Amino acid sequence: MAEPWLALEIGADPAERIAQVGAAHEAFLTGAVPHEVREVVRRSWERSARLDPETTPPVELTDDSLARYRAAHPLARVLPLFRDLLGGIAQDGAHLMAVCDAYGRLLWVEGHPRLLRRAERMNFVPGARWDERHAGTNAPGTALAVDHSVQIFATEHFIRPVQRWTCAAAPIHDPATGQLLGAVDITGGDHLASPQSLALVRATARAAESFLAGAAPPEPDVLHVAALGRDEAELRIGGRRIRLGRRHSELLVILIDHPEGRTGEQLGLDLYGDDRLHPVTLRAELSRLRRALGEDLLDSRPYRLRPTARADFRTVTELLKHGDPAGALQAYPGPLLPGSDAPGVNRLRRLVDGQLRAAVLATADAGLLSIWTATPAGADDLTAWQALARAWPMGAPRRSLAVARARQLAAEYDLPRATLLQRPRN
Repeated sequence: MAEPWLALEIGADPAERIAQVGAAHEAFLTGAVPHEVREVVRRSWERSARLDPETTPPVELTDDSLARYRAAHPLARVLPLFRDLLGGIAQDGAHLMAVCDAYGRLLWVEGHPRLLRRAERMNFVPGARWDERHAGTNAPGTALAVDHSVQIFATEHFIRPVQRWTCAAAPIHDPATGQLLGAVDITGGDHLASPQSLALVRATARAAESFLAGAAPPEPDVLHVAALGRDEAELRIGGRRIRLGRRHSELLVILIDHPEGRTGEQLGLDLYGDDRLHPVTLRAELSRLRRALGEDLLDSRPYRLRPTARADFRTVTELLKHGDPAGALQAYPGPLLPGSDAPGVNRLRRLVDGQLRAAVLATADAGLLSIWTATPAGADDLTAWQALARAWPMGAPRRSLAVARARQLAAEYDLPRATLLQRPRN
């Protein structure tokens, strides 16, 4: 196929393709290698293989939690544009428009009431988690996973309740930092497996990015750095986009955290944990970093960045400082340079994670606690799972899952079961 992101070749019989891919899906569930499906679908099925094919994606955010989270999300500013471009499709009785965040949580799902009621049966509703980890192969979740626009056609979906639908989605990025913000999706019947639907979501995503770029004043001399949830930092300045190696990523993060500058001895301690490093090695690393950044961006004596730097980890702490844990969670894709063992990075990582964790725990909000426990830092956080179990009302299915996870962690940590759901003392 000339366009691997399109579901059907021109002239292909949809019914025949549905049957062919459906047979491949059933064979895959028994352990066979699916040769009859697109590469993007095969790889997505492999990532989805641990899921029950009859599962229903969970709803993580409801009511006030959902309202606060949506209001804090950058794509809230673009919602009128989505409605302008896709509103006609969303009301024609044959399609839905959906917008999700970078974690696959649906923020808005709009369309004809009849179609919305059908979508509710598979939890295609605001607040539900439609990333591949929770919903298997689907257009918004797979678009986020591969960071590319894609169509998913009928039986290409991994979970069976979704195989009556076809969808097309495209990721949306922050134009300044390159951070993945979410995706825009259109969902409907088999007729969506056309080049026009894929082109439409691509154009809508680009329009959203252009809108966001125009909404912010130009900052040609500002260094934008993304270092959360990735082992190698990415920076943008003056239209350039640069991905740094691991050591240079550590140096850049440390310099951003110390705008006043660092001496060579201090940087040696930050990077290596002792002052026995031969200074020639550090100077060589800094020289290579200067070449990567540009000769005019890094000063020495002390070493410091010349331009203003805006980093994602500082965005998180600034949002927390202003009392916005929902916004901070949205801006937090994961721990700071998680593969780094540099002492200076480790200290900063613990600081960011600790502040975010404390703010989320203080809210006692089930939606925000659900988001935190889904992060790498919160997945094994017994206190957070206990708080989540207390936050859900008695009898809620999500409460049972939180209690089970809390019990599992308590057993792993060899803690008395009687303390499982005790409230912390003031």
